[in-house]
Amino acid sequence: MKTYLKEKLIRSLERREFIAYLSKLSLGTVAILKGGLVSSSELQKSKNIRQELDFTLPGKLGNPDLMLPMDPRLDHRIAEWLMNMNQRYPAQMPNVTMEMDYDQVLEFIDFMHGMVASTDKELFASMPAFESVNSHERSIKGDEGQKIKLFIDEPKDSERVLPCIVHMHGGGMTFDTAASAANIRWRKSLAEHDLKVVGVEFRNEAAFPGHHPFPAGLNDCAAAVRWVHKNRKRLGISSIVLIGESGGGNLAVATGIKANKDGWINNIDGVYAMAPMLFGFYGRPPPELMSWRENLDLMGSYAAVRAFRMAYDPSALHERNPLAYPFSAKTEDLRGLPPHILHNYELDLIRDEGVVFAQRLRSAGVEATSKIINGAHHVPELAMPDVIPELTRDTLASIAAFARGVQSQN
Repeated sequence: MKTYLKEKLIRSLERREFIAYLSKLSLGTVAILKGGLVSSSELQKSKNIRQELDFTLPGKLGNPDLMLPMDPRLDHRIAEWLMNMNQRYPAQMPNVTMEMDYDQVLEFIDFMHGMVASTDKELFASMPAFESVNSHERSIKGDEGQKIKLFIDEPKDSERVLPCIVHMHGGGMTFDTAASAANIRWRKSLAEHDLKVVGVEFRNEAAFPGHHPFPAGLNDCAAAVRWVHKNRKRLGISSIVLIGESGGGNLAVATGIKANKDGWINNIDGVYAMAPMLFGFYGRPPPELMSWRENLDLMGSYAAVRAFRMAYDPSALHERNPLAYPFSAKTEDLRGLPPHILHNYELDLIRDEGVVFAQRLRSAGVEATSKIINGAHHVPELAMPDVIPELTRDTLASIAAFARGVQSQN
C-alpha cells in the first residue's frame, strides 16, 4: 500500500505542490509546509542516532525526509483520502516563511479561509439529512455591543432536560466560520446524541470585515457561554460543556480560564478540547513538546504556526497571557477549573501541547484526561468523518458521555 501511494504521489505532482494542498484538508489549523528551524547538524545527528539504535524513531526523528502520506503510522484510509482530494482540489499555496511580514500573514490567512470554503459544496452534498435534528439561529449582544450569531441544534420533540455543548470551531483562532459544512455536520451529529448544541460565530481575522485579533474571538465565546448559562431553564439544559478543535480548542480552554479569573467558572461544567492550539509560537517550542520535532512539516511548520500567531497577536504582547495561549497558564490560573478531556492525534505537530497541559491541570488539582489517537494527523473526524467512521462514532460518543457525566455546578 505504501509503495502504491508513493508511486502515485510521484506521478501526480511535485513535492511542494502536494505539501501545499494538504493544508486545505486540516480545516484551518496548521498548514502543511516545508520550513522551520531544524538545522542540518540536527538532521545529521538524527541520522547518526538512527544508525546506532535497533529500532526506528517515529516521524521526522527517524526519517528527516519523511512526508505525511508515507509515514507508516498514518491510517492508510486517511493517506488515500488526502491523495484523492489533492487531485480534485489543486492548490496554489503562497510562500509561507519565517520572514513574512504582517501583510503577507494576512494574505496567507485569507488564503486558508478560502481553501476551507472551497470544500463546502462537496461536503454539503455528502451530508446526512439529520431528520431527527431541529436547527435554528439567533443573535445575542456581546459586551462591546457587537452582534454574535449562535447556531442551535437539538433533538426534535425532546421535552427532556439535556446536556448542552457550546462549540467553538477551528481555524487557528483566525479563520473559518461556524456556518461551514464541516462545522454544521459536526454540531448536528452531536445533537443526534441527545445533546443541545450551540455553535458560536465568533469574530476572527478572515471571516469578518476589519481586523479582529485577540481578545475579540475569546470575548465573543465568553459572552455566548454566559448567555447559555443565563438561559439554562428556558433552553432546557443541564450541564454546559465547552468543546472546540484546534484553534477552537484554544478558545474552549481559554474561555474556562477567563471564567475562572473573572469569577463565573460555575457557569461551565466541563471542557473537551480536540487537538488544542495551546502554545503561542514566538520563537522556539519548549523541549517538553516532542511532537514539535517528531511531526515537524508532517502536519504543520514553524512558519505556518508563526503566521497564525502573528494574526492573532500582531504586536506580540501576549506570549505569557494564558487567555491568549493557555500553555503559559500558571497553577493559580488552573486551580478550580472543571474537568477537562484533551483529545490529541499521533501525527499532529501540536499533539504534545494537550498532553503536557493535561499534566499541568492534574498538578493543579483539576480532573484531566489526555488521550492520543493513533494513526491520525489532525481532527479527521471533522475533515473526513466517513473515511474513519469508527473514530468519528467513538469521538461523538465520548463527548456525549462526558457531557452527561460531569456534575452541574448549578
